[in-house]
Amino acid sequence: MIFASGSYKMANSTTTEPPNQPCSRNTLITQQIIPVLYFVVFITGILLNGVSGWVFFYVPSSKSFIIYLKNIVVADFLMGLTFPFKVLGDSGLGPWQVNVFVCRVSAVIFYVNMYVSIVFFGLISFDRYYKIVKPLLTSIVQSVNYSKLLSVVVWMLMLLLAVPNIILTNQSVKEITKVQCMELKNELGRKWHKASNYVFVSIFWVVFLLLIIFYTAITRKIFKSHLKSRKNSISVKRKSSRNIFSIVLVFVVCFVPYHIARIPYTKSQTEAHYSCQSKETLLYVKEFTLLLSAANVCLDPVIYFFLCQPFREVLSKKLHISLKVQNDLDTSKTKRGNTVHESTDTL
Repeated sequence: MIFASGSYKMANSTTTEPPNQPCSRNTLITQQIIPVLYFVVFITGILLNGVSGWVFFYVPSSKSFIIYLKNIVVADFLMGLTFPFKVLGDSGLGPWQVNVFVCRVSAVIFYVNMYVSIVFFGLISFDRYYKIVKPLLTSIVQSVNYSKLLSVVVWMLMLLLAVPNIILTNQSVKEITKVQCMELKNELGRKWHKASNYVFVSIFWVVFLLLIIFYTAITRKIFKSHLKSRKNSISVKRKSSRNIFSIVLVFVVCFVPYHIARIPYTKSQTEAHYSCQSKETLLYVKEFTLLLSAANVCLDPVIYFFLCQPFREVLSKKLHISLKVQNDLDTSKTKRGNTVHESTDTL
């Protein structure tokens, strides 16, 4: 992929510029503001995901969506561990070897786990669609063993796409103050970098499209089901729609802006007709939208709490606090209605 500039300088941000006319940059933004924000995200994300991992350790992997949520916790935690290297690299507080490590390893780990998280969000939406829209059908895709196997396949495929970016970033480097990641790649590495970039971006947009399709179908199903209820149907519909759209909202806020911004940003790094001011502006837009993607590690634990009942129950038990338990199951009298409601409570 084209792993952006800053500490994650996986794009050749200056190699296409005339050598004697480098673009000036506002170091206040790239070396102070952004590193501070990443540090805040790092501390918050590690704490929240540490607690989430601790809670999920006691939640049985009895359902597909719980398995997928546990994988997201792992991906978010691993992604959060890369933030200190970005902070040190962008701020200039670390030695030049830190930037080399970011180019070769840390940035790749960051993006692998980001896209793993995206794929599992897509799998959760498919799982919910199958169990809510088609509750009377049974399939192997709903089994726990299948979900575990699919999880392994997802991790293996993401690593297969990304690990060559580590292996092929093998050019020797001497002590320098500014490392350009693309210069550390050999010719095959540049080609793989570009190809994997297209694959990862395509994965995101496919998952995003499926997310919209599945949750639209789920919303229609829930509304039709609860329209037949006589008790508290309005409150139930509101809660169900909130559960669905909270996932979509977090997904849109965290990931969509970056994948939109990276298109003009990548063009600005590969086409000569962009002015220095345009390149600088697009760099800042890309960096802040990438920060939104990183901030997803802080928002996902909130999703676990509000949308996963087993997570809430274990957390309340471990912390010895009383949480209000949802009583909306009483509003659905039919077996099918109960199935829909049970599923929406764990969206």
